[in-house]
Amino acid sequence: MKQIILLAPTHPGVGLISVSMGFVRALESQGVNTLLFSPIQFYDASASDNISGKVINSDISFEDAETLVSEGNSDILLENITEQFEAIKNTANTIVIKGVLHRNNKTLAAQLNAQIARSLGASVIIVTNSISKSSKEINELIELTAIPYGGIKNSRLIGTIINQVEGPKAIQNTNILFEAEHENIIDFSFNNFSKQAYKNLTVLSKQFQLIGAIPWDRKLSAPRVIDVIKVIGADIIAEGQIKSQRIFRISIFARTVNNLLSSMTPGTLIVSAGDRIDILMAVCLAVTSGKTIPAIILTGGYELSDTVKEFCAAAIRCGLTILSVPTDTFHTAIMLQNIKIPPPSDDSDRIEYTKDFIARYIDKEWIKQQAAKVYEKQLSPPAFRFQIIEKAKKAKKTIVLPEGNEPRTIAAANVCVTRGIANCILLGDIEEIKVIAKNHAINLHPNIEIRDPSSIIEEYVEPMLKIRAHKGLTEIMAREQLKNNIILGTMMLSVGDVDGLVSGAVHTTADTIRPAFQLIKPAPSVKLVSSIFFMCMPEQVLIFGDCAVNPEPDAESLADIAIQSAESAKIFGIEPKIAMISYSTGTSGSGTEVEKVAQATNIVKKLRPDLLIDGPLQYDSAIIPQVANKKAPTSPVAGKATVIIFPDLNTGNTTYKAVQRSADILCIGPMLQGLNKPVNDLSRGATIDDIIYTIAITAVQSTI
Repeated sequence: MKQIILLAPTHPGVGLISVSMGFVRALESQGVNTLLFSPIQFYDASASDNISGKVINSDISFEDAETLVSEGNSDILLENITEQFEAIKNTANTIVIKGVLHRNNKTLAAQLNAQIARSLGASVIIVTNSISKSSKEINELIELTAIPYGGIKNSRLIGTIINQVEGPKAIQNTNILFEAEHENIIDFSFNNFSKQAYKNLTVLSKQFQLIGAIPWDRKLSAPRVIDVIKVIGADIIAEGQIKSQRIFRISIFARTVNNLLSSMTPGTLIVSAGDRIDILMAVCLAVTSGKTIPAIILTGGYELSDTVKEFCAAAIRCGLTILSVPTDTFHTAIMLQNIKIPPPSDDSDRIEYTKDFIARYIDKEWIKQQAAKVYEKQLSPPAFRFQIIEKAKKAKKTIVLPEGNEPRTIAAANVCVTRGIANCILLGDIEEIKVIAKNHAINLHPNIEIRDPSSIIEEYVEPMLKIRAHKGLTEIMAREQLKNNIILGTMMLSVGDVDGLVSGAVHTTADTIRPAFQLIKPAPSVKLVSSIFFMCMPEQVLIFGDCAVNPEPDAESLADIAIQSAESAKIFGIEPKIAMISYSTGTSGSGTEVEKVAQATNIVKKLRPDLLIDGPLQYDSAIIPQVANKKAPTSPVAGKATVIIFPDLNTGNTTYKAVQRSADILCIGPMLQGLNKPVNDLSRGATIDDIIYTIAITAVQSTI
């Protein structure tokens, strides 16, 4: 069953691009195969929503559309749009149409959206925002937008999404706050919040529902330093971390240093006259002391002496960017106040955050109803991530994080506790962790547990001796080893004080898993411990194994890895179709390695006839249907494999990293399988999201 939904804005600035991305993400989270279609473009096709997933951008510009309408050729325009729509409509079960954005001609945009909806047979959701608006004003906006469709009671109109709920008035003029003190809205229930806050909307009915109420969040509009540089054309004196540091607010510094310290909050872009070297030095000292100040703009075109640059060197190494503009402070402030920076196409972190955040506040019950109308489902990466989070929430497990003083880990733990994904214990000095959190603008949730390792080591000396005494471990040695937070965390897991462990943001894989092998031990039913990665490809999630643990598995070990990986796939909602990878497909090649893979495949078939498996298969034969039809036309797995088993660690590790980096995809893992209790490793380049999902996976694992 095909669903076609058009999102129609009430006025400029409602955040239609972001809402469109999040709405698609919400549908995908329920397994709905969804495509985003932009029928008319009035901006560069490389803009942010160009990477919002499966998206088709029309080649019809707003200028062309405007010309055709003014010349009385609306029919030609609609025919062109319909032609492009017909070419793509069968590529997904649900087509979300991003309505025409208002520019200079609000009436034209509204009329075009209504005509497009009628031409394509689309239902309509009206998108608005609540910034500085009363319920009465929101009602009026929605009713006015509904007029071209025949009024609010028209059956084509199915509901509204209200964006930027409880946003500060300051964002009417800019996406970045000037000296505003407005706390982020961390979380709230859709039903409890939105329907209470907007229960007086007279436009709502059984037919026309409130589908989403999305809170304002500073992070949605937080550009990177490099994005601001591109807009204002600033000269770079010192680069710092221009591609990773984000700007949440702007502060104009013209006071004495003594009165400025309170304004040096994390994420603040500081603007100061270029001859105020005292302010520059104060900022540098703040950065070197742990404050995350992303950048300072020096106005007036002044040059810095070599002595000053040398003084700033330490702060620059800590990430501070120093910029210069020729304009004075007043005109620079005006320029900054008016900038609006949508997520650039290369800012994947901001885009992913936007999609996930907005999807969270679309009514889940409404989405489930839509999903029920669709016959074909797929486990897309959004659906996979959603399922992981939901399963973790239900599990209510406690995960220990030995790298408790690592900023990404602290931030991830905070998100997990705030959203109810898992209870988290941070190991580390309590005061140090609190300072790090403050310096990185992390408002620690009161339910996050921080434990000072020195205060609990003694609890685990005796249990550790019971496990390792036969290996010659003494009390003194145990006490000394437990000073290692990973070993301490592993012992907490071993005795059942926690349900899982996640580490590796700053430690090696060996550092994380070696204590697990020694203290947790493999499960009795498995022959070896192995690992898998969840590869979040554009269309689906694949499992790769073993890419982290076993260097040269023999045929029996390879079979065991395949069976373990298939079972893990089932746990996480992936139907296992196992491809045993080799440099040969079928009998096209020969050699020891090919024979090993063939033997492992036969072992799995004998031990587990219920599993769908084939091999040897080349990688392209395993995942590409067109190749599979030529090389392995009778294979039940080729072209549709979901579990990819590599013949050795060298092949597996190289392949997963090549796929991850070349395709720029989210890769979750390695997840260890075969241990009595879950211990999982992180990449040292892990993002906050990577850590969050690894914590969630660990929580789900612990329920097995």
